Amino acid sequence: MIQNKLNAFSKVFKIQQVMAAALCTTVLALTSACSSLSTNADAAAPSVAKDTPPNILLILSDDHAWSDYGFMGHEIVKTPALDKLAHEGVTFKRAYVPTSLCRPSLATIATGLYASQHSITGNGPSKKVPGGKKGEKYAQLRKQIISKVDKLDTLPELLRAKGYVSHQSGKWWEGSFKRGGFDQGMTQGFGNHPQGRHGDVGLKIGRKGLAPVTNFIDEAVAAGKPFLAWYAPFMPHTPHTPPERILKKYTNKGLALPIAKYYAMIEWFDETNGELFDHLEKKGIKDNTLIVYVSDNGWITNPKQTDRFLPLSKQSPAESGVRTPIMFSLPSKFKPQMRPELVSSIDIVPTILGVAGVEVPAGLPGKNLFANMVNETPLDRNEVYGEGFSHDMTDINDIESSLLYRWVIEGDWKLILSYDGVNESYQEHHAVDRQGPRLYKVSTDEYEQVNLAKQHPEIVERLSQKLVDWYPLHKRKILQK
Repeated sequence: MIQNKLNAFSKVFKIQQVMAAALCTTVLALTSACSSLSTNADAAAPSVAKDTPPNILLILSDDHAWSDYGFMGHEIVKTPALDKLAHEGVTFKRAYVPTSLCRPSLATIATGLYASQHSITGNGPSKKVPGGKKGEKYAQLRKQIISKVDKLDTLPELLRAKGYVSHQSGKWWEGSFKRGGFDQGMTQGFGNHPQGRHGDVGLKIGRKGLAPVTNFIDEAVAAGKPFLAWYAPFMPHTPHTPPERILKKYTNKGLALPIAKYYAMIEWFDETNGELFDHLEKKGIKDNTLIVYVSDNGWITNPKQTDRFLPLSKQSPAESGVRTPIMFSLPSKFKPQMRPELVSSIDIVPTILGVAGVEVPAGLPGKNLFANMVNETPLDRNEVYGEGFSHDMTDINDIESSLLYRWVIEGDWKLILSYDGVNESYQEHHAVDRQGPRLYKVSTDEYEQVNLAKQHPEIVERLSQKLVDWYPLHKRKILQK
C-alpha cells in the first residue's frame, strides 16, 4: 500500500509537470454575490453540566498525513494510543483543514475562522521587502501579522467566561501565549525569544517530556477549575529525530531511511498522547475530559531526502494536504461512533464551546457538532470549503494578493480552482497546483489521479458557483489550461 501510494504521487507529479499551464480567457465569471458565511452553530445543543463543565485537551499533530494511523488502515505505522481514542470516541475519518499551511491552519483552530477571515494567510511576510529577512521592514511586518490575533476572540478567551483556565504548549505563532489569551504557556514569542517563530520554548513539549502540561493539569484539578490544554507538539514535524529504540522498528522493515524516520516520529508522538491519556486516568478525570484531535496539515515524505516533503501534500489543496481525521472523545457523553460525514477544523471552536456550555458567537462559519454526537444524528451538511495561500504574504493586508487556490468538496466530488496570486517560495512544490480546474471523485480516487473536469463541465460550473457564493473575489483570476 505504501509503495503504491508513493508511486501514485510520483506518477501524478510527472504527468502534471509536462502539462501546459498557459493562461486562457477566464470562462468562469466571478460575480459580486454576497458571502455565504453564516452561523451554523446549533443553538439547541444540550449543555454538558451546569456545575461541572468538562476539561478540554486539544491535541494537534504537525505535518501528519491523513492515512498514517493504524485506525485509518495504515499497514506499517503504529499508533495504539490514537487508535484507542478513535474507537472510544467520535471519529470523523473524512475531515479537513481549510488551509494546508501550519500558521493559518493553527489560527483557524484557535479562532474558528477561515484564513480569509482571520487574515493570517501565510507563515510570514514577503522576503523581498527592503533589507530582506534580516531587515527592519521585515521585522515590522512580522509584528503587524502577530498583532492580528489581538483583534480576534480566541478559544481560551471565550472559555474564560465559564471559569476555564488555559495552558499553551507546542506550536504557537502569534507572539507569546498571553497574546492568544492563555493563562499559562511555554511560548515566549517574537520579540521575547531569539527563535520566536514556530513556538520557541514551547517546541520542547513532547520531545522533552510532558511536565509543563501534566503540572498544569494537576494545578487546575487541585484548584477545582475546568481547564483547556493546548497540546501542539512539534511532532511528527521535522527534524525527524526519533529515539533509536523506535527508529529500529522501522529501519528493520527495510524502509528508506527518510520514511522510517517519519514513521518513527509518528509512533513517538503517539506515545506522548498515551502518557497524557494515562495521566487523565490517574487523576480520575478522563470521563469528564473532552479530548479533541486534529492535524494541522498533511505530509508525504520524500523517500530520497530526510526532512523533506513531496508536492501534493503540505501547502497543497490535494487530499494529502488538507485531509485529516478529527476526533472528539468525552466518555461521559459520547458513545463510540465512526462517522462518514464531512467536517472541518472550523467546527472545532463552536463544538468545544457547545460542550462547555458557552454561547457560540455569531458569525462563526463552523458547526456545533455536540448535539449530533450526543444524539448520534446525521449532520446537516454536504460540503466543506478550503483555500490556500503562498507561504510568504505578499501584502499582509490583502488576502487576495497571495491566493493560490480554493476548493470545495460536495459529497463525492472535489473541485480545485487555482488563481494568479503571487507565489514567492516553494515554486517547485506548487508547480502541480498552478493549472486549470481540477475535478476529482475523491470517494473512489483518494489520491486524485484522474481529473474529470472535461468530462463533467456541469459539475465544474455548479461547484465553481459555490466557491463564488462562499466569498467573491475582486482581483484574482482563475487559471485555465
